[in-house]
Amino acid sequence: MIAEDQSIVREGLVLVCESRDLQVVGQCADGMAALETIRSLQPDFALLDLHMPKLTGVEVVRKVRQSGIPTRCIILTISREESAIREAMQAGVDGYLLKDGPPRHLTDAISYIRDGGVYMSPLLRMAGVSPSSREADGGDALAHLSRREREVFFHLVNGMRAKEIANLLDISPKTVDTYRASLMRKLNIHDLVGLVKFAIEHKLTTT
Repeated sequence: MIAEDQSIVREGLVLVCESRDLQVVGQCADGMAALETIRSLQPDFALLDLHMPKLTGVEVVRKVRQSGIPTRCIILTISREESAIREAMQAGVDGYLLKDGPPRHLTDAISYIRDGGVYMSPLLRMAGVSPSSREADGGDALAHLSRREREVFFHLVNGMRAKEIANLLDISPKTVDTYRASLMRKLNIHDLVGLVKFAIEHKLTTT
């Protein structure tokens, strides 16, 4: 699914996707329509312009994550601002892609994310901008978590039990416990209270 308010750019993205055997199941010009389309179609991937009318790309990602929809979300933007990257990472994006990069970066991102990674445009690294180049904060720490680990993290800190998370994500409670142990080890946090405190301090939960 592609959400981009500039029709020329949106149609160009459609052509790029179709030329690489990626099926485009929906197109939107604003964030609210993007959110409704994701909820309705639950596509494998959503390409979201960072700055859209009604809802920004990051706001769409945040709402998708809160609802537990498994769609992988990639922010598409020209912004190299560290604050924009940090906000996107804290929202739970799977990729941050620059519009001025070559088309192959899109397929690279999809392949990398499908294998469980979080994709950052190589152009950011070339410019010396990436999560690893900043002091560690909540967004940086979450950048080291897999997509599933981040999903479990957000549901845990918002009060859900392992069994509820398992039902929502269609996995076993034992698998939820495995993800919880893994993400806590990566964050160097040893109990649920510490996890919630971390989320509150870094504004990663509204609960």
